[in-house]
Amino acid sequence: MPVNPADSAVFGTLYGSDAMRAVFDERSFLQRMLDVEAALARVEAGLGLIPEAAAAAIEAAARVEHLDTAELAASVRNVGYPVVGLVRGLSRAAEARLAGAGGYTHWGATTQDIMDTAVVLQIREGLGLLRADLLATIAALAAQAEAHRGTVMAGRTHLQHALPVTFGLKCAIWLMPLVTHLERLDQMRPRIEQVQFGGAAGTLASLGEHGLAVMTGLAETLGLTAPPAPWHVARDGFVEAVGLLGLLTGSLAKFATDIILLAQTEIAEVAEPYVAGRGSSSTMPQKRNPIASEYILAASRGVQALVPLMQGAMAQDHERATGPWQAEMLALPQAFVLAHGALLHARTIAEGMVVDAARMRSNLDVTGGAIVAEAVMMGLAPALGREAAHHAVKHACDVALAERIPLASALGREATVTSRLDGAAIARLTDPARYLGSSDAFIDRVLARATRA
Repeated sequence: MPVNPADSAVFGTLYGSDAMRAVFDERSFLQRMLDVEAALARVEAGLGLIPEAAAAAIEAAARVEHLDTAELAASVRNVGYPVVGLVRGLSRAAEARLAGAGGYTHWGATTQDIMDTAVVLQIREGLGLLRADLLATIAALAAQAEAHRGTVMAGRTHLQHALPVTFGLKCAIWLMPLVTHLERLDQMRPRIEQVQFGGAAGTLASLGEHGLAVMTGLAETLGLTAPPAPWHVARDGFVEAVGLLGLLTGSLAKFATDIILLAQTEIAEVAEPYVAGRGSSSTMPQKRNPIASEYILAASRGVQALVPLMQGAMAQDHERATGPWQAEMLALPQAFVLAHGALLHARTIAEGMVVDAARMRSNLDVTGGAIVAEAVMMGLAPALGREAAHHAVKHACDVALAERIPLASALGREATVTSRLDGAAIARLTDPARYLGSSDAFIDRVLARATRA
């Protein structure tokens, strides 16, 4: 198997996606570099820097199938970078189409120009995949929030019953950061989708007065923007991209953690979509493990471990780095693959989760109404003062728990309470559905943002 299971034919569907692997695989990277070389020749021919016929031959030759992989691998082992061997193979293929054309490949460029711009093209495609599945996940969670805005359940703090909430609000809270991440992604793209073209030391001296024109033309041809200056050693764009993936997978991990907790046998309020055999055990026939959520958590940890690797690679020396740049290749492709895998798992859960509203209500009632003790306290506070009200309700809660009776019954035995509240008022205050505060308004506000996404 591959060293990283995200690249495995067996484990790959758990840790990533074929679509994202195709964006960042070796063949794609080689083709993207050839795309940059072809675009460079086209632009330079338009400016009269190289012959039109040579540019046409270079464009026709810029296909990954024209490279000798074994020869390229040998060159990489010797040189340390793929561009020397790639240009040699491209030049040979161009020469086969037009004598002399090979002499005009890679005109005025340097290795990092070609490699960095190729990575930008990969990132652009990878962000497009992420954006589409993020939108679908947002839509699914928005639909769940709307459908369950009235589904009352126990809200939990420190894993204990706290106050009633609705499952719709819980979905809205899962949804909210995803909408923000979509905004971040869109805001980030112009900062990342920039051509890299600076020549040997970031001056484009080899192109004389035509340097800026070639940079601008190359950017336009590739559908990118031209930066104010080459960014050979200014790596914040790539780091921001992986940083966003860390944020995204972190939010997905919160979602997955809640799903795992809600799916516990003793809770059983929500389950992942059921597919025969999914999450099954080799020895326990009854098991339906929350396997998608588990792999979201694994991918999240993997991506977040790669963020500091990218950040550490920002300390690049002088005009070209001696090591930090090379470290990026270890982190960036895998971060995209793992993040997309996590997002696909989350989308599947969001679209098909099984919600047991009856079990939510049953769990809500397990404390006999103690979960709305705050409501009773706040109902008494205007008459007794907050501290005295808290003391009276706390005593009733202790009685209810000790004698295993409903809180309403225990409250009915508290003279301090019954002197201020009649039976109807106690019943009203101990109804969880009446103590949801601004839940509906919060759901509406989140859904309004999601609609604009």
